[in-house]
Amino acid sequence: MPSDNNSTQRTAEARAAVIASLSSVGHSVDAEIRTRASDLHSNSAAIAKQEKELAKQTAALAKQTAQWTKLVDTSTKRLNEIGDAQNWAELMERDLLVLEETLRLAEEEASAKSNGHPVNGSSSL
Repeated sequence: MPSDNNSTQRTAEARAAVIASLSSVGHSVDAEIRTRASDLHSNSAAIAKQEKELAKQTAALAKQTAQWTKLVDTSTKRLNEIGDAQNWAELMERDLLVLEETLRLAEEEASAKSNGHPVNGSSSL
């Protein structure tokens, strides 16, 4: 029966080797999975932090955009007012030119009458 003992011992040794091998593989896989899980958790925290920062910057950008929109609207209104003032000034200038020409013609007529000359085809009676 030494051969039975020998066979039993070899089987036990083989079984122990397989169990040790499986345990080693199991520990390797377990360590790798734990490392990956830890990385995923760290990355999740970093992404959450970046998400908060992005939301903060987006809110600041929205506020800045609102301020710029207000500035553009105000500037547009002021430019329109300047355009209105320029139009008014041009109308006033035209009216003053008409008034100046009217006064010049009136002065010429008054001067001509005082010198006894008829003006524009009118005859003095």
